Amino acid sequence: MDTDASKTPSTPIVMLLLWLTGLYLRLTVLVAPPLAPRIADDLNLGQAATGALTTLPILMLAVAGLGASWLISRIGARRTLITALLLVVLSSSARGLGGVPTLFIATAVMGIAIAGIQPALPTLLTEWWPSRIAMGTAIYMNGMLIGEVIGSTLTLPVMLPLAGGDWRLTLLFWSLPALIPALSIRLLSRPSRAFENDTGHWLPDWRRPLVWKLGILLGASGSVFFGVNAYMGTVLEGRGEAELLPLALTLFNTTQIAASLIMFTVGRRWIGHPRPLQVLMLVSLLGLSGFLFLSGWPALTALIPTGLSVGLLLILLVALPPLYTRGNATAALAAGMFAVGAITNFFVPLLGGLVGDWLGAARYSVVPILIYGAVALPLARRLPTRSGLSQE
Repeated sequence: MDTDASKTPSTPIVMLLLWLTGLYLRLTVLVAPPLAPRIADDLNLGQAATGALTTLPILMLAVAGLGASWLISRIGARRTLITALLLVVLSSSARGLGGVPTLFIATAVMGIAIAGIQPALPTLLTEWWPSRIAMGTAIYMNGMLIGEVIGSTLTLPVMLPLAGGDWRLTLLFWSLPALIPALSIRLLSRPSRAFENDTGHWLPDWRRPLVWKLGILLGASGSVFFGVNAYMGTVLEGRGEAELLPLALTLFNTTQIAASLIMFTVGRRWIGHPRPLQVLMLVSLLGLSGFLFLSGWPALTALIPTGLSVGLLLILLVALPPLYTRGNATAALAAGMFAVGAITNFFVPLLGGLVGDWLGAARYSVVPILIYGAVALPLARRLPTRSGLSQE
């Protein structure tokens, strides 16, 4: 790998580029739920189609991640990242340009673009900041989590009024700023020739247990996050506590930002060690059980350690591919991990909904998520330590 320092941006610039790019890992996805009622009324969408505005990009992360790894092996992580960000601008904006077919085609393409960002970031981290993997991961994940929050919370009170109440123009206003990280990477970093001499293969080695361990654990963490958000309202409504939903959503989702801030101080000590993963997974499952079987304020309080734990788990797991590998091998491992995790994030909560409908009680929707997490928990103990892959 080319280690020429002249090709590496300075530390403040690396931090800026990582954070700005992290914003667009989820921001354009999370602006859809607040706008969904308006989009549905305008285009006459049903419930399933309306929900797909959010779930379709998540599914595309699994489908397109391997293609992103291939692209990184051909043109490098930096060019892949710039290309993906530009595609986010175009596809996210295009969601508001036509009717239903255009909306869903553009939504799918946006998911493909985000799938290109995911493996490119950890791969670039091994070139830009190899000695600070934990800090770099915490920075761009902080950007992602803040992007989730501002996309979901500022769309209706801020961006929609700026767009004159037009949901199509609102999508455009949220999408265009993705040009900022794309242009910043183009202007503030220099091309690296590292990928030209990289012997790592772009395709994940599916025979390698590490790919599956990381993907299953990432899926367990994500299933708790997406499952709680998906079924929180129905669980509370089933207990006659529907009025607690806004507070519950706030308590659960703001802990994600707190998790990214905590990682700035503990990440260097925790990343690459199995014990924190085991403890955090256990805490998330216990907290979710508390929310499920308690009521009132005790149930809401249980959401705090749940959200904090899955946020920390997410960052710790995403930091592992660049810790274990370099170059194309990082992209391949990350793409495999994200593919398995994204498929799980889509299907496990969906299975939960089917179980809840079958048994006729909303609380049963969370049970498959708890079972899956319990099954995944022992895998954390079998991950390689910081010293390398010899223990796999």
